[in-house]
Amino acid sequence: MNKKIDADFFRRDVLEAAPDLVGKILVHRLPDGTELRERIAETEAYRGEEDKGCHAAKGRTKRTELLYGDSGVIYVYLCYGMHWLMNVITGEKDQPQGMLLRAGKRFDGPAKLTKNMKIDGSFNGVSLRENEEIWFEDDGYRPEIRTAPRVGIDYAGEYWKDIEWRFIDGKE
Repeated sequence: MNKKIDADFFRRDVLEAAPDLVGKILVHRLPDGTELRERIAETEAYRGEEDKGCHAAKGRTKRTELLYGDSGVIYVYLCYGMHWLMNVITGEKDQPQGMLLRAGKRFDGPAKLTKNMKIDGSFNGVSLRENEEIWFEDDGYRPEIRTAPRVGIDYAGEYWKDIEWRFIDGKE
């Protein structure tokens, strides 16, 4: 039986939580009761204002304010003006960090994942605490995790673009 992941799962450093989320199942219950499910195959960690790849690298802004708040909150942003990308805030308040859901087993990119899971900007700021519309489950699957550099952040400079903070299900 699948166990719903408590929001406290995310109250850890992103470098602990992001690899642990790989293999878990994202569930979105639609208004008609249909449940969309997708196993997370890949995450990316973004950690603090010092991380030039993190949205918080430029400090607190209207866009990044959620990153400084409670863990276990969804942070969704629009990429290239057309793709919604889903992140989950991790760590402690005022320590901006979060993880991008980079891919699922069936959906090989962050935009395909959110599109197929019907996640858009309306989820920005939604807490995973006792949520009956969107949550994560653990069915006991434990993948081997391999790491790789993050994707699409060349602007962050060589060190930050090359750091291996992308966590991938290595069983694939």
